[in-house]
Amino acid sequence: MSIEIPEGLTELLQSFTVEVLRNQPRDLLEFALQYFTQLKESESRGAAFGNEQNSAVRAGKAVNFIEEAMQIDSENEEDEDDDEEFVAPVINRFIRRASVCAEAFNPDEDEEDKEPRVTHPKTDEQRQRLQEACKDILLFKNLDQEQISQVLDAMFEKTVAAGEHIIDQDDDGDNFYVIERGTFDILMKSDGTTRTVGSYDNRGSFGELALMYNTPRAATIVATSPGALWCLDRLTFRRIIVKNNAKKRKMYEAFIETLPLLTSLEVSERMKVVDVLSSKVYSEGEQIIAQGDLADCFYIVESGEVRITMKRNRLKTDSEEDEVDIATCTRGQYFGELALVTNKPRAASAYAVENVKCLGTLLLLITFKCMRENRESTFVLENCRDQYMQFLVIKNTIPQICNMWLYNKKIYNLVHRTTALLTAC
Repeated sequence: MSIEIPEGLTELLQSFTVEVLRNQPRDLLEFALQYFTQLKESESRGAAFGNEQNSAVRAGKAVNFIEEAMQIDSENEEDEDDDEEFVAPVINRFIRRASVCAEAFNPDEDEEDKEPRVTHPKTDEQRQRLQEACKDILLFKNLDQEQISQVLDAMFEKTVAAGEHIIDQDDDGDNFYVIERGTFDILMKSDGTTRTVGSYDNRGSFGELALMYNTPRAATIVATSPGALWCLDRLTFRRIIVKNNAKKRKMYEAFIETLPLLTSLEVSERMKVVDVLSSKVYSEGEQIIAQGDLADCFYIVESGEVRITMKRNRLKTDSEEDEVDIATCTRGQYFGELALVTNKPRAASAYAVENVKCLGTLLLLITFKCMRENRESTFVLENCRDQYMQFLVIKNTIPQICNMWLYNKKIYNLVHRTTALLTAC
């Protein structure tokens, strides 16, 4: 049975979810009531709600600018007075989205960088401050140490005064900015009126969209206090950030094709799995998961070897000496899925035998929850006390469940687009 998603539901949920994360309301129901009441009032005043629905995003061809939502740090709203009147950000509901065509980029070209690397000398104190400012920047999360070092070398410091415009709406993009200190307002101009749609408070970053997608600036950023920024020029940004992400995606695509777990999926479906993969490196002897912990994802071994252990008597000791080896995982194998399927704490621990790189994904958490709803699998799991037999049941069932869930493209697209939006915030 196919389920038709009502027109406009995706955009409505995206905007509301972002506002919840921005404002962190104590009373979610009251917040929702205020939000949708003001949204309805704005619509009744003649706002053209249909314009937004007609400009839906097509993956790979266009980018949605849900203007204020994609630039606002949710932490900025924590200090607001509880009794301050909530104003629903209805502006983004009634402005037609801009379609964006990014400039062509082939990661296989220019293997050896022809452009000289940009380096701005820094003192030890400056570099330490820069590292602190960049540690939580999402775009830097997947860079290796050499690439991070190149980024830090290329960034330069800029001090700003209160009232200074950092970027202006519709200007060409030149730099990516990381905030070290200071407060900044996000302004957007529409129909001749400029409105403040968000702010930054001593943390965050901005300016990446214009560099990644070769588009004019989507908003104006104005300093509301003296502050300091770290800037990365466009060429270095594209050479390191964009090129790295493109190459890593291609590498993951090739790797996913070799996994027996996903052989039953179509190419387009495997690409969706690639979209949500993230990698992490573990040093020799480091614990990856611990027996008894709650599970949030499972892991695929990209390189190295992982040792799976189980405690002899979990009630009497927590010592690693009383753990026994039950399995090893090498490239292409996976572990940690049992707790997701059974919705129970981790049944075993995992350690890196040598330096190990693992791919982790939260996407298939939903798949495993779907699997638990499969009556036959649930019956077998609940009535099988042998953990190894449970392990075999899961191994044999996962490919079919992955295939079943990912074929429901409408539900997947809703989840995927919402996840992408929240990641960008």
